Amino acid sequence: MKTIDVYALGNALVDSEFQVEPEFLKDSKIEKGLMTLIDKKRVAALTDLIKEPPHKRVSGGSAANTVIALSQLGGSGFYACKVNNDEDGKFYISDLKKNGVEFSDLSIAETKEPTGKCMVFVTPDADRTMNTFLGASAGFSEKECEFDEIQNSNYLYVEGYLVTSPAAIKAVKKSMKVAREHKVKTAFTLSDPGIVAGFKAQFLDLLSEPVDLLFCNESEAMSLTDTKDVDAAFEALKKFTHTFAITTGGEGSIVFDGNERIDIAGHDVKAIDTNGAGDMYAGAFMFALSQDKTFEDAGKLASFLSSKIVTVYGPRVEKGEMRTFINAFKDKIKK
Repeated sequence: MKTIDVYALGNALVDSEFQVEPEFLKDSKIEKGLMTLIDKKRVAALTDLIKEPPHKRVSGGSAANTVIALSQLGGSGFYACKVNNDEDGKFYISDLKKNGVEFSDLSIAETKEPTGKCMVFVTPDADRTMNTFLGASAGFSEKECEFDEIQNSNYLYVEGYLVTSPAAIKAVKKSMKVAREHKVKTAFTLSDPGIVAGFKAQFLDLLSEPVDLLFCNESEAMSLTDTKDVDAAFEALKKFTHTFAITTGGEGSIVFDGNERIDIAGHDVKAIDTNGAGDMYAGAFMFALSQDKTFEDAGKLASFLSSKIVTVYGPRVEKGEMRTFINAFKDKIKK
């Protein structure tokens, strides 16, 4: 019997979130709404410009947010990543432990590069813009992967941001090969429309053999498939994956269970921060599947929880808040 619900691969980034006005992004020459890779000098320059402490600091990275959400819901997650043995790295591992996520000692290394970090800028329209310094994560490779643990998992989950590193791509390919050889389902998230556009060839290579489950938003879906609308993207995605979920913002999501299209309604909420919405969606969705729920039920839970995460600052909540969200979901479906 497999003991891990989801084994995830991703960048280990200490997320620092800042509330800013659109003018700050314009004046700082930051492209709004996208993830941009930056170097240490740019981190220092932006830190000087912002002149305020972060609103929130957590162990982040897209896949980390997803397995933490899964763990908070009651699932079992394992995270393969790379951090330096510095203060940020120790904070990162401590935060994973606090949230019930297993990790490998191989993830901690003495490297020249510090632990990676992501500066998340949230504007009043709830949009999130990310400037990411990969740091030690840029060296993520097969050395940080525990392939025996993949064999002991129900899903291997891969963060699309890893396509920016050749060494990480090799680790992803070997991990997917091990998963398929041992009948472990493969799940993949496209992560960011800018990354899809900039690294299209790498995505197409990794998805040349269809994965079992794909997560994306409508912009990412259209970018990958070279389509102009979400309905066309829905049909085109079937080439890359057996099942998938396309999130469509406040409208909800569109799920394909391998046989039919399922439209999941959205929820009317006042969004203040969209950072982590897609990560929460994927974590809740895979948790529901691990509990033998249908794809429709998984989509409903994921849509509800991702609508809740956008009403708070930060890419995730504490376990107590998650319980509150779950109770609200149970009350809603009773009505």
